Amino acid sequence: MGTNYTRISNDSFVELQLHDQIDPIEKSPQNPIKIQEFDDLDEFDELEKLASGFGSNHDFGSGLYGAVFNLTTSVIGAGIMALPATMKVLGLLVGVVLIFLMGVLSEISVEFLIRFAVQCKANSYGEVVEHALGKTCRIISEICIVINNAGVLVVYLIIIGDVMSGSLRHIGVFDQWLGNGFWDHRKVVIFIVVVVFLAPLCLFDKIDSLSTTSAASVALAVVFVVVAFVVAFIKVVEGKIEAPRLTPDFRSKTAILDLLVVIPIMSNAYVCHFNVQPIYNELKDRSPEKMNKVGRMTTLLCVTIYASTAIAGYLLFGDDTESDILTNFDKPLGIKFSTALTYIVRVGYVLHLVLVFPVIHFSLRQTVDELAFEGRGPLYENRKRCVSLTVVLLALVYIGSTMIPSIWTAFKFTGATTAVSLGFTFPALIALRLSSWGPGLTSRERFLAWLMLCLAVIVSVVGTVGNIFSMQNKSG
Repeated sequence: MGTNYTRISNDSFVELQLHDQIDPIEKSPQNPIKIQEFDDLDEFDELEKLASGFGSNHDFGSGLYGAVFNLTTSVIGAGIMALPATMKVLGLLVGVVLIFLMGVLSEISVEFLIRFAVQCKANSYGEVVEHALGKTCRIISEICIVINNAGVLVVYLIIIGDVMSGSLRHIGVFDQWLGNGFWDHRKVVIFIVVVVFLAPLCLFDKIDSLSTTSAASVALAVVFVVVAFVVAFIKVVEGKIEAPRLTPDFRSKTAILDLLVVIPIMSNAYVCHFNVQPIYNELKDRSPEKMNKVGRMTTLLCVTIYASTAIAGYLLFGDDTESDILTNFDKPLGIKFSTALTYIVRVGYVLHLVLVFPVIHFSLRQTVDELAFEGRGPLYENRKRCVSLTVVLLALVYIGSTMIPSIWTAFKFTGATTAVSLGFTFPALIALRLSSWGPGLTSRERFLAWLMLCLAVIVSVVGTVGNIFSMQNKSG
């Protein structure tokens, strides 16, 4: 490609200045550099923007829909499997309303996060927390990301193991297909899945590389929702489903304790904030407005999928709904082709989790790298460090999946602590603290930030207390 510019030696520099602010300089015969003049600010800002993106993936990053798929994949994971069980506790009407409200609050917190991350030029969740709240809070936030994401990945492996190899109360897909064998052992099945399927996907060093797999994972989640909803609709028409309970049950101590822990579990379903900044960094022609559009499209899609799944799952199984609803699909559904449909639902969602796993692992690996190797340069520039961290983290997540009994146990603790902090507490504090540094918050935005912060504290305290009493109740 032709150009009027010549190569500049390594020891030279170029200063970009506005036309009416150029100071006289002495030309050196060794470095005959021509100063480019700019007639207006717009031209100057445009070149400055291009220069800041030079050498990055800015010009060849993810498009709008690729970003939506990546963010949706960060949201829709194993949390969707626990939502029908939350309907059993909250009742259908209250549960659906809370799904909608949690989605709206989550979207507001994402917009706060992007707005102030761009304002202070932060490149990660931890950086914007540090700008607003200091180094100590950044470390706390990164520890929360590690705990939350590691817990979510453990849950994915537990679900994959339960569905494919079975559990104490449910038959696995392999048992139904092949009978008894080594595939009865959940640890063996999970190990094979990790080594053969997950490890190659987790070795990608840029999240934009996962856009295609994210799109496939969203499609598989939609297949699950459509099948469950159609089956529930057919059974309603045929009169095979009892009228669902619409409000919470307060008739027993156990029901009340379940109510205390179920809202943190629901808040866990929307946490994607740790991946917002990496997705924004790789968004083509990025801007806060474009990322807000990504967030709103993602929220609309996720609320629709979550509400449909929760309604259909609870209608199908009622008070027999398990904490992981996939395990309910090991029995006939009472309609034609139910055997084939149960296989489609279970195997399809296992494939969905396999494709979601690398997206969550990406932010886990990035955060661990920032904690352990601060100042060593970007992870994608050091392939050896990237591979080593991937192997170590996969090994630890695998070990965790062999020790935690159920996804409900994992969700109720991470939901009451790390998920609430990442999704609501930190974004609200960031907005309130950094609002004095820029354009500031409107009165409505300030009210929403305070509301979000107060609700986050209440949910965290109530959820933690509920978990403690729940454990004491079971041990007693």
